[in-house]
Amino acid sequence: MVSAPRAVVIYSGGMDSYTVLHQALKEGFEVHALSFHYGQRHSRELDVARAVCESLGVAHEIVDIRAIHGLISNSALTNVDQAMPKADYDEASMTSTVVPNRNMILLSLAIAKAVNIDADVCFYGAHGGDHVLYPDCRPEFVDKMNAVAAIANFSPIEIRAPFLHSRKDEILAAGIAMQLDYSQTWTCYEGRELACGECGSCRERLEAFASHGLSDPLGYEMPATAKGTDTL
Repeated sequence: MVSAPRAVVIYSGGMDSYTVLHQALKEGFEVHALSFHYGQRHSRELDVARAVCESLGVAHEIVDIRAIHGLISNSALTNVDQAMPKADYDEASMTSTVVPNRNMILLSLAIAKAVNIDADVCFYGAHGGDHVLYPDCRPEFVDKMNAVAAIANFSPIEIRAPFLHSRKDEILAAGIAMQLDYSQTWTCYEGRELACGECGSCRERLEAFASHGLSDPLGYEMPATAKGTDTL
């Protein structure tokens, strides 16, 4: 009997990586999910990631790399003393949310994991909506990281970002087609009991659901009328 090919999925617990995780499963991979605690503003999404992987029976590790926090602390996502922008995603308002070199760091560790378990592929959730702001989510970055991943070890690893050219609403459409439950995700940059509904991440998510005429199943610190119409 031929065993399923293995893949490492960088899984933050957010909407994009949740969809990527299921996409990898749909493609028949034996998934090994990696989540990272790097000293982000809160760790609520890590709890969500753990619960999802347990429910799916997917191998999952939360890798504690908080020792590097001082190297990447100049970001609103890693420094609670910085104000969180409450605006739509654009360069002027959201530059403060850039975590220095984050995806290169996480992909390097995921590649090491892939080599270690004889996996051939690493998935991560870069998407087209992030291109304007985050250099490490752009096609050029993925291409260059793929070139390095092919020669950095004796075993070449392929980096796949299945939604690299997709908008958030298109990612949601893929998830709807897979009948995914997005109440099992956490997107908000804040870690309170309810999503704030005001940060760029919440705004982008809410717009995606609204574009499909759907209501986001998460609870928000805002009137429900702003969330859409039908429940997914």
